[in-house]
Amino acid sequence: MKKILSFLALPLSIFATQTAVGQSVKTDSFTVSGNCGMCKKRIEKAALIPGVTSAIWDVKAKTMTVKYDSATVKKDDVRKKIAQSGHDSGPFKATDSVYQNLPGCCRYERN
Repeated sequence: MKKILSFLALPLSIFATQTAVGQSVKTDSFTVSGNCGMCKKRIEKAALIPGVTSAIWDVKAKTMTVKYDSATVKKDDVRKKIAQSGHDSGPFKATDSVYQNLPGCCRYERN
């Protein structure tokens, strides 16, 4: 009887673990300034901090969509990292020196 109960308990514990992990995965979208394919590579690379599982920036819409583990990372952490790469994202602005070091085609119009 004990063997049967432990055999049944294993799938239940695996399911419970997967459900708990799955509940902390979030998907968010936000604007990021940029112009071209080079920007896309730089922005997506900057967004892939630990805890982020997917980062896709739409060049035309200027929209970043990220999937991340909300238990380990916050959306603002991602936005700050993108700003550090030279691309403004909402309240997080790239420093002037980092922005000026972007290739000419990547220098978007700043507000």
